Amino acid sequence: MACSTAPTLAIEPCHAEMSANFSKPMPVTCKPQAWAAWLVKLMGWKIEFDGLPAKQGVLIGYPHTSNWDFISMMPVKWAVGLPVQFFAKESLFRIPLFGRWIRFIGAVPIDRSSPKGVVGEMVDALKRHKQNDEVLWIGLSPEGTRKLTEGWRSGFYQLALGADVPLCMLHIDYGTKVAKITDFMRLTGDVQADYACIAKVYEGVQGFHPHQAAPIRPLPHRTAVVSDKVQLK
Repeated sequence: MACSTAPTLAIEPCHAEMSANFSKPMPVTCKPQAWAAWLVKLMGWKIEFDGLPAKQGVLIGYPHTSNWDFISMMPVKWAVGLPVQFFAKESLFRIPLFGRWIRFIGAVPIDRSSPKGVVGEMVDALKRHKQNDEVLWIGLSPEGTRKLTEGWRSGFYQLALGADVPLCMLHIDYGTKVAKITDFMRLTGDVQADYACIAKVYEGVQGFHPHQAAPIRPLPHRTAVVSDKVQLK
């Protein structure tokens, strides 16, 4: 099994509201599943988790460098009873058996044709759950792919900031084989400062594959010249 240390930004002072500033004990507890905890132990993993700071939030898992991440982290989700869901396009739910399976593991259908866009629809979902005092945590991969990229996609940031909910930073650490779910923060809107805080949290975390963990920074825009016109990609 190959491992790598996740590259990060230069660390700057962090002024965001971090885990230490959330009330303890955490106000939202979960219902652990004993069979999943046994499976996690059998796979050689340990879990650090002591609850959630709110009924709604966004959870990101990093680094995401292998299909093994899904196989390893789903039992973790069940073991601690994390109420994390992720969104998938509606057409997938109409596929026999597969639709039932993805719903079972936490998928929720979303209308990608909405004029608000996918992020806008997810922001609305979180706001509705806040108004109704219902639980909803949305899970995302900030890298968006297992391959090496130049940075992180902005969806998770827009979502947590737009819905004004805590961000949970799950460590998928193959160096220690610890799934750490104890780091939370509230984004400030200062992108560089917030990313510096996130980079500090993930400092030293090792992915499954070497050199495939994206640097913790916003994905830069690319420009391409086509027919004498500059277009953003």
